[in-house]
Amino acid sequence: MKLLKQQVHANEVYKNGYTGKNVRIAVLDTGVFLHRDLRNRVFGFKDFVDGRGYCYDDNGHGTHVTGIICSNGTIKGIAPDAQVAAIKVLDREGNGKTNRVLQALEWIQEYKKKYAIRILNFSVGFLPGAESEEQKLIVDKLEQLWDDNMIVVAAAGNNGPSEGSVTVPGISRKIITVGANDDKNPGRFMPKAYSGQGPTECCIVKPEILAPGTNMISLDRNNHYVRKSGTSMATPVVSGAIALALQKNPGLRPEEIKLKLYESVEKNEGMRGGDTKAWGNLHVDNLLHLI
Repeated sequence: MKLLKQQVHANEVYKNGYTGKNVRIAVLDTGVFLHRDLRNRVFGFKDFVDGRGYCYDDNGHGTHVTGIICSNGTIKGIAPDAQVAAIKVLDREGNGKTNRVLQALEWIQEYKKKYAIRILNFSVGFLPGAESEEQKLIVDKLEQLWDDNMIVVAAAGNNGPSEGSVTVPGISRKIITVGANDDKNPGRFMPKAYSGQGPTECCIVKPEILAPGTNMISLDRNNHYVRKSGTSMATPVVSGAIALALQKNPGLRPEEIKLKLYESVEKNEGMRGGDTKAWGNLHVDNLLHLI
C-alpha cells in the first residue's frame, strides 16, 4: 500500500515509530479470514450470523477491510501493529439484519472496556428502503457508544453523487463519516462519483472526511489479494489513521479526535477535497503533528 500511504500523506509517522501498536479496533462486517498477512492481528471473533466459534469470512468484504487497517505482511495496512476484533453481522451475500447489528453493538458496549476496544469501524450501510425506525435504532446505539468514549467511523455509502445520498448510519451528527476522494473514474464495477454526499437532516457537513477508496488492493480469502472499491474501503483508512493517533495519545476522546481530523485535513488540494462539501482529504502526518 505504498501508493495509498503517499495519497494520505503518511510519510513521517512510520519513521517516528507509530504503527497502531496497542490499539484495538472492532470491525463490524462479513467476518475475517485469517490471511497470512493478518498473523497476530486478529485478537477476537464474534459471529452474529451463524454463531460459529472460529474465524471465517464467506464473502471477503470484512477481510479486505481488516487488511486495509492492519495487514502486516506482503501488504501493510495503515496501522500494521493494531489489532482487530472481527464481528460478523453480514452474511455471504453481504446482507444483514437490524437485530444482528444491534446485538453486535450491545456486545461491544458490554465488552469494549474488558478488551480495550477504542475504535469501531462500520463499513456497513443501510439500503435507502430500510425502515426509518430500524435506522434510528442503529444511529441511537452508535451515538451511545460515541458518548461512552468509542470512536465510531462509518462509511458514507455508494449512492452518490446526488445530494442527500449519505446512508445510515453515516447520517449521525456525532460519528465520523468517511467518503471516497478518488471516485471520479472508478471503472466498470462502480458508478462514477459513487461516494455519498450530504447534506443530511441535521444540516452539518457529511461526510466529514475523504480518503482513497477506489481499486484498493487488500486481502482476500485463501491468502489471495484483490481489488475492491467503495466508501467501505475508505473508512478503514481513516480508522487506521486514528489508531496511529491513539498510539501517540491514548487519552484522546472521540470529540477530540474529530476536531483534530478537522484541523488537519488537506483542503482544496489533492484528489476530491476541493469539489465536495466535506472538510477535506485525510492527511495523516498533519493529524499526528496535532496530537
